[in-house]
Amino acid sequence: MDWQLLGLSFITVFVAEIGDKSQLAAIALGGSSKHPRAVFLGSTVALILASFLGVLAGGSVALIFPEKLLKAGAAIGFAFLALRLVWFDEGNS
Repeated sequence: MDWQLLGLSFITVFVAEIGDKSQLAAIALGGSSKHPRAVFLGSTVALILASFLGVLAGGSVALIFPEKLLKAGAAIGFAFLALRLVWFDEGNS
């Protein structure tokens, strides 16, 4: 097992999920429920399933397209989103 990749994946997902709307929903459900363990198990299984589907989709796409093309597409997509947020944010102007 590649422990460095495992650690990097854990840190990336952990930091990305802090303050996420799914975490806020889990907090709301856990605070209003008489069974917080059920909320914990449900949200944990949902995150694991979503991550699993993402890994499967990423692996399938990686078989079809070359790595360089995927990295370029991701870079262009992130740059587009950043520019859109900076210049076209009409809601907070």
